Amino acid sequence: MLQLPRRGVLAGALGAAALPRFAIAQGDTRPTVTVAVQKISNSNTLDDLREQSNVGTRLSAFFVERLIDLNYQGQLEMMPGLATAWRRIDDKTVELSLRQGVIMHNGDTFTAEDVVASFSPGRMFGTTHPSAQGKTLPLSGAIVTTNRTKDLPQEVPPVGRRLWPALDRVEAVDKYTVRFVNATPDVTMEGRISCRGSGIISQRAFNEAASWLDYARAPVGTGPYKIREFRPDVSLTMDAHDAYWGGRPPIKTLRLVEVPEVSARINGLLTGEYQFAADIPPDQIASIEGHAGFEVQGGTIPNIRMTVFDKNHPTLHDPRVRLAMAHAIDRKTIVDSLWDGRTVVPAGLQWPFYDQMFVQGWTVPEFDLAKSRDLLKQAGYKGDPIPYRLLNNYYTNQVANGQVLVEMWKQAGLNVEIGMKENWTQVLERNPTRAIRDWSNSAPFNDPVSSIVSQHGPNGEQQQYGEWTNAEMNTLSYELETSTDRPRRHAIFARMLQICEREDPAYTVLHQNAVFTGKPKSIRWKAAPSFAMDFRAANWG
Repeated sequence: MLQLPRRGVLAGALGAAALPRFAIAQGDTRPTVTVAVQKISNSNTLDDLREQSNVGTRLSAFFVERLIDLNYQGQLEMMPGLATAWRRIDDKTVELSLRQGVIMHNGDTFTAEDVVASFSPGRMFGTTHPSAQGKTLPLSGAIVTTNRTKDLPQEVPPVGRRLWPALDRVEAVDKYTVRFVNATPDVTMEGRISCRGSGIISQRAFNEAASWLDYARAPVGTGPYKIREFRPDVSLTMDAHDAYWGGRPPIKTLRLVEVPEVSARINGLLTGEYQFAADIPPDQIASIEGHAGFEVQGGTIPNIRMTVFDKNHPTLHDPRVRLAMAHAIDRKTIVDSLWDGRTVVPAGLQWPFYDQMFVQGWTVPEFDLAKSRDLLKQAGYKGDPIPYRLLNNYYTNQVANGQVLVEMWKQAGLNVEIGMKENWTQVLERNPTRAIRDWSNSAPFNDPVSSIVSQHGPNGEQQQYGEWTNAEMNTLSYELETSTDRPRRHAIFARMLQICEREDPAYTVLHQNAVFTGKPKSIRWKAAPSFAMDFRAANWG
């Protein structure tokens, strides 16, 4: 049970909580701010190409920036970042003008060489080549890189090719101009440039690091904060990068501390130990706001929670069993009971900001126990156990959500058994007990290649993990990535939803995700519509 301090006890502590504790430093009265989070990093690294996760999204905005940024104080629309402007040369080429006078954390001046190095084989792609239509393409020219050879983790090149399946090269036109050259047409190149994973690092810092791991635990970029110390599973301490091009950071020292228990995060917030408590479940919002001087900020973000299927499991091999599981879920009840109605059930794996690519009229499978039972009968399901691998609240309300799902599936006659796991390695381990698991999918930019293709297509995580594949889906993915015919692309996406959510379910959507952060009212700070936390000068007062 959550133990909150008594109001009387809070009288003295509230003054400390109302204002951040200030670091004692001559001539510098900026505060030291501590943020309590559920998890800092899953991979125990800070590198975007390795830490491809929701918690990784929170991290990267602090120290690594992209050429095209997202407006964290708006609706995540694209805006100038380390590039001040960009233009299309043709269907395969985007040219960008770089921001001049940007100083990196190690004192170097940011130039086109850092961009080229960030997208080089030695940093991102290893020995992989661009591909199209499922075929490997030759590189059109020699890749020039001065990066020193490092043994990339085996997970990095697949992530690089998931982000950039057909990128041929990035070339420096001059000191402050670069060109991204694709091997195939791609209408989404600007979006890919804005994605996490396309961040710009210091070429010299990468080269000078003793190993990839040494670098990945202390990345050097251009962001408002630079890394002082990373203690895996414990804390991340960062100092203000006072030469930051976007203005002097408002916080002298920024600390993230790993506090897995919700009650401990909230207690620490209310007593002034932490200035921010992240990953707050909706049912605890009232308990924080019931104390004078505190508030909770946040809301829905472009991320969708889902249940993912491993179709190789004997019981799930028949798509009718997977579809039956989808029809047995009362999503509205989950949103109302576990999320206090603060989120929504989306129209499948898509978002309204897809604009003309949004498939109107599409819905998640309706809650229908009779249909679910009939599908199970058609499939000849005899009550065999279906393993459900579950983490301990990596996602907000994850355990409670899992327990609710098991009871809903039970009403349809499905025998689902929860198996608690300690980490993602255990969740994803390939063996006969892998059947269903939790996941979430984001849309980093306004096109379905950023989500349904990136996560479930031929280069996507689900297929890389060996859980699911579909030949037609893969063919359509290749076409969606290279087609410039807008109506045709819309028709392709509609067909993908039909395959992945009805005919051969790869997953079933549960609800849109929402993020909530507790803080003192006296700190003027606005939560972004993202997992990212923005602590730049314009968002502090």
